[in-house]
Amino acid sequence: MSGHSKWSTIKRKKGALDAKRSKIFSKIIKDITVAVREGGSDIDGNAKLRLAVANAKGANMPKDNVQRAINKASDKNSAALVESTYEGYAPHGVALFIECTTDNIQRTVANIRSYFTKHGGNLGTNGSLSFIFDRKGIFTVPKGNLVEDDFVMEIIDAGAEDAVLEDDVFTITTSFENFGSMQKKLEAMKIEVENAEIQRIPKTTVKLNNESAKKILRLVEIFEEDEDIQNVYHNLEMTDELMNELEK
Repeated sequence: MSGHSKWSTIKRKKGALDAKRSKIFSKIIKDITVAVREGGSDIDGNAKLRLAVANAKGANMPKDNVQRAINKASDKNSAALVESTYEGYAPHGVALFIECTTDNIQRTVANIRSYFTKHGGNLGTNGSLSFIFDRKGIFTVPKGNLVEDDFVMEIIDAGAEDAVLEDDVFTITTSFENFGSMQKKLEAMKIEVENAEIQRIPKTTVKLNNESAKKILRLVEIFEEDEDIQNVYHNLEMTDELMNELEK
């Protein structure tokens, strides 16, 4: 778990400095669109939309962009978006779980199958890899003026499974069932959340040498670059040695 959290931190830092920011904004806009379609444009009455807007703020997305996304999603004539998931294996038996939001399922499936095929993997059937991952709530909170011991104790008492401070950012882990209550707890504490989402955390991992591992991570990046793909989860073991290589 800690390795995957650290890798998320590394990617978050890199993303703040390069073109990946536009991809982050695109993901958030899709989250906003789906949230509005499902629960309306009232932020106070739509928890899913409130979460998407909070994530937009954490990513420094301009308020005008957020409001335009809400307005566009409210237009009944705009393109419909569908959420879907896909599962498969990369080389060396590394499991990949892919979450998508798309306006064209056929295009999305064709692209995903192509990425697997070209890089020595294979697309599996839905449900075939679900047993490998646990769904967890993950919150990232800048330390700011928070006192580490006091904050961690209060969050654990509120139902968090774990809370770790690294590079002045707290990573809070909750069960899938406690995600909503933790969101409300942080709101009540007036804590500025940088990002909050449900992630799929591997129960078991596959350890590879650095060269093979970096090829797997490159394949993950190829998936992530596809506009239809929101999230890609894997069970590659993120060792300290691999992390040091990636940070260079």
